[in-house]
Amino acid sequence: MLPGRGRNGRAARPPRILGTRTAWTAVGDGEFYCPGCGGDRNYQRLTGRRRLTLFRVPVLPRGETGPVVECAACRRHFGTDVLDHPTTTRFSAMLRDAVQTVALAVLTAGGTRSRTSLEAAALAVRAAGFEECTEERLDTLARAVAEDTGRVHGEPCGPGLAIELHEALDPLAPHLAAAGRESILLQGARIALADGPYTPAERDTLATVGAALTICSDDVTRLLAAARTPS
Repeated sequence: MLPGRGRNGRAARPPRILGTRTAWTAVGDGEFYCPGCGGDRNYQRLTGRRRLTLFRVPVLPRGETGPVVECAACRRHFGTDVLDHPTTTRFSAMLRDAVQTVALAVLTAGGTRSRTSLEAAALAVRAAGFEECTEERLDTLARAVAEDTGRVHGEPCGPGLAIELHEALDPLAPHLAAAGRESILLQGARIALADGPYTPAERDTLATVGAALTICSDDVTRLLAAARTPS
């Protein structure tokens, strides 16, 4: 073997004299949605201390780095903003709660809570994940919502009901594509139309739903008209 050459005949790389090394310390853990794995995984939240190395031996501190989030499965590091994305389990729960809240708001606005509207609402809520939901349960919940929010049949969506809608929809909206946000509004529209044309109170409630889902007023109007057209 020629001097300065490796076993494959290529020039041997000189040893690295200077470098940096990071020593990580775990400061927290939990579960998150890993964008690298594409699913829910455990994570560790890490902070690090960087050191200058001489022939790979740490000699001088170079300050702190991080914090970062390390996936326990793929070991990739991500910025801490990755924790803002809900896990799939949490996202499913948020979606279920959102659909049920919209259904109850529309039923409360309708006031009469006819059998057809209750059936449409129960169907939507069951499809969202509350498989044991019944028309009777929704009727009871809608009455409770009306009492808790001071809702009076025929009046516009009051502040109490608007707060309920925003609390359920505001955290969810950033994580939904436009089609997903429109789907929730359309489900509410179909519940309202199950027993006849929109009432002014139902339109006002659905407009509040659209605003909480960050759907512009023109698109809300378009979607409410589209819901009236049989598919």
